Amino acid sequence: MPKQSQYRLTGEIPEIDVRRWKRSGHLEPGMRFISQWFQGAEPYAGMRVHVESHRRLWLSYHYDRHGVAEDLLYPITIDWTACHLGGHRPWFVCPNPDCGRRCAILYADRIFRCRECLELRYPSQREPRYDRLARRAENIRYRLGWTPGMLAGPEWKPKHMHWRTFRHLVDEHERFAEAAVNSAVPLQKLAAVVDW
Repeated sequence: MPKQSQYRLTGEIPEIDVRRWKRSGHLEPGMRFISQWFQGAEPYAGMRVHVESHRRLWLSYHYDRHGVAEDLLYPITIDWTACHLGGHRPWFVCPNPDCGRRCAILYADRIFRCRECLELRYPSQREPRYDRLARRAENIRYRLGWTPGMLAGPEWKPKHMHWRTFRHLVDEHERFAEAAVNSAVPLQKLAAVVDW
């Protein structure tokens, strides 16, 4: 049985995403809105957000953990970077005084902080090597419009795709599929475990 990881995963705790707020038009100065998290159809947490300017917003929420409750109100700095094709992209600046790195997503704790500060891991980091390689092969099959299943073999080139791109993707698919199969549990070992 695999050893239980000491790290929490990004999907296990509430998060705020500056890109989502920008797409929905919530980053305009003077905006006030409520951000909520849902479990099924029921909200289980929420907070008030006030956008003071293009460079700063305020978070206000009630924090209760281990019987200690407090109302928190603090600012989050927003940094903007220019995009290559025009426009600007927003970033949160981690409010942890020891960090201050730019990130698109902050995660809930007593104060919202970046993934690095909270020592969070992505779910894919807990996947076995076989699953990661198989997922990459399946992503290529999806991009090519092929039938799902990395062992199904190659199919035709999609219409309007350059031959060079097609060959590159087929080579990548074959590399990932072969590595996934090689890193899987060998049949002899599996048979010994199952006791055929």
